[in-house]
Amino acid sequence: MTDDRRDERDAPRGERRPLPPSIQPRGGQTRPSQPSAPQGAPRRSSVVPPAQPRTGRAAASSPQAPPRPQQAPPQGPTQRVATTPAKPRRRRHRCGRWFVGVLVVLVAVLVAFYLWVDGQINRVDALSGEAGTPGLTVLIVGSDSREGWDEDGTTGARTDTIMVLHRPEDGPTALISIPRDSYVEIPGYSANKINAAFAFGGPELLVETVEGVTSLTIDRYLEVGFTGVGEIVDAVGGVELCYDQDVSDKLSRLEWEAGCHVADGETALAFSRMRYSDPLGDIGRTQRQQQVVGAVADQIMSPATLLNPFQLMPTVSAGLDAFRVDEEAGPFDLAQVALAFNSALGGEAVTGTPPIASMGYSVAGVGSTVLLDPEKEDAFWRKIANGGFKPGAEVGGVN
Repeated sequence: MTDDRRDERDAPRGERRPLPPSIQPRGGQTRPSQPSAPQGAPRRSSVVPPAQPRTGRAAASSPQAPPRPQQAPPQGPTQRVATTPAKPRRRRHRCGRWFVGVLVVLVAVLVAFYLWVDGQINRVDALSGEAGTPGLTVLIVGSDSREGWDEDGTTGARTDTIMVLHRPEDGPTALISIPRDSYVEIPGYSANKINAAFAFGGPELLVETVEGVTSLTIDRYLEVGFTGVGEIVDAVGGVELCYDQDVSDKLSRLEWEAGCHVADGETALAFSRMRYSDPLGDIGRTQRQQQVVGAVADQIMSPATLLNPFQLMPTVSAGLDAFRVDEEAGPFDLAQVALAFNSALGGEAVTGTPPIASMGYSVAGVGSTVLLDPEKEDAFWRKIANGGFKPGAEVGGVN
């Protein structure tokens, strides 16, 4: 027995020696024998073999099996990358919904404004129906009711201003004034002053007469009542007008000190009517009427008016009351005319009158008229139609 104990002490710790034959189990099968430890004493780890990984159901039920590792959610930068884009997407959706909402409201306002303007337009039969000529041609007529005024004793509506606005396909826009006393052929009537066509047959006959003079088909007709222009001037808060002479005119009631002044509606109307105190007579009045209409258009097209609904609405309302247009014109057509007229007020536009042979051509039964130069006027209008004049040129006038 002493040798067996010595052999057991000499064996390496943790290595189990085979049992002696005296304690071998029957049948030759070896069975590990584990000495029972005293109750309450801790079991020595040196004599317990290390736990081996088990497989199958036994491994799953063994208290010694390590817990199955669980995949932890991504941490750190990976987690931030996964969650950060979600917020901007929500903001983009909100911005998109906000933009669509604003767009819908804006479209609704524009449609309502379009329908309101279309319902306020005063239309009149004017166009001849002739085949169109290249470019855009607009006949702008300034009519004036003289009831209560003393200028020459004539009452009722008449055309003091006749302007042909032509925007060619290529070349500068032209704004040409035809003197109201120009002696021309009136279709269906004998030759007379051109403004008599308006008195004989209204806008339709005047359009037909102007087409015969210019060989241009009128695409749009715009009639401006100068009493209404005075209301527009007041609506935009006045316009700056310039005239280089002192005036005290009893007939037009214009009191003017030489220079430039901001005029109210009443003064602008008198400024447009005055001619007897002007050395250029009807030509000078035509030039001042162009200045008034141009100043009004410039004020209407300014951002201060267009971007201010409290000023735009009364201005548009006064303007629509002051205008009559052809039977086919709509709001977009008026906008096109406004843009063309605005380009005619710039420094690149061609302005003036047709060539004039005489400012005092006397005709029996008609009186003093303006005789257009028959040798030059046809070539003049062809050049206007083709955009042949140099930008900014002052054309025509008295030879």
